Amino acid sequence: MTRHRVRGRLPVVLALPAAIGLAFLLVPLAGLLVKTPWTSLPTLLSAEVGEALRLSLLCASLATVLCLVLGIPLAWLLARSGLPGRGFLRALVTVPLVLPPVVGGVALLLVLGRRGLIGEHLDAWFGISLPFTTAGVVVAEAFVAMPFLVISVEGALRAADPRYEEAAATLGASKWLTFRRVTLPSVLPGVVAGTVLCWARALGEFGATITFAGNFPGETTTMPLAVYLALETDPDAAIVLSVVLLLVSVGVLAGLRDRWISGPS
Repeated sequence: MTRHRVRGRLPVVLALPAAIGLAFLLVPLAGLLVKTPWTSLPTLLSAEVGEALRLSLLCASLATVLCLVLGIPLAWLLARSGLPGRGFLRALVTVPLVLPPVVGGVALLLVLGRRGLIGEHLDAWFGISLPFTTAGVVVAEAFVAMPFLVISVEGALRAADPRYEEAAATLGASKWLTFRRVTLPSVLPGVVAGTVLCWARALGEFGATITFAGNFPGETTTMPLAVYLALETDPDAAIVLSVVLLLVSVGVLAGLRDRWISGPS
């Protein structure tokens, strides 16, 4: 009882900025809901909105799968390997977190564009062109979202008790079997949390997507791009699109938070 009372006390010097910070984050979202034209919602939810939402969910999910396939091994490399220069490598991995997304899109164009360092060979040898395609949207979203997964999984790997892996090794388990049956289950909450954050970041990606994949309805126009276009011509439609995207994101995060992301109460 004493412990709970001590933990519940919050100094005024912290309570005031905490309340301001909470309002700073929640008031704009509340304003969006207040300004939503609920009465005309059915007419504003056109077929284009459904197509943009479907494309957003599909691309964000595919980008998340790509991040899982590449990001989990990368997180293990940063957390467990004896590779020299891991600190510098970790800094490079986190660059997309602070890099303006438009700059990331330009970088992708210079590397994977038809005249890019790698893109020209993909086009010449295999006939593969990523820019301005749905696959380009997936690549752009994965580029900006993967650091969220890598950081989360790396942190979980660093916090995991290595004695279980050592015990598995003494029992004759191979490194791959130990990773699948011991390491990965022990860091599963971190993997799921990173996956959710990665998916949410991919769902809201705009700058790299419009730079690398363009804006072609039905092919590369995701929900953030549809919001941007609607804001110039029909503000009410932009508000509705924003609310739909907000509800989808909050629904996914709220559904998983209590089980996987929340800390100790």
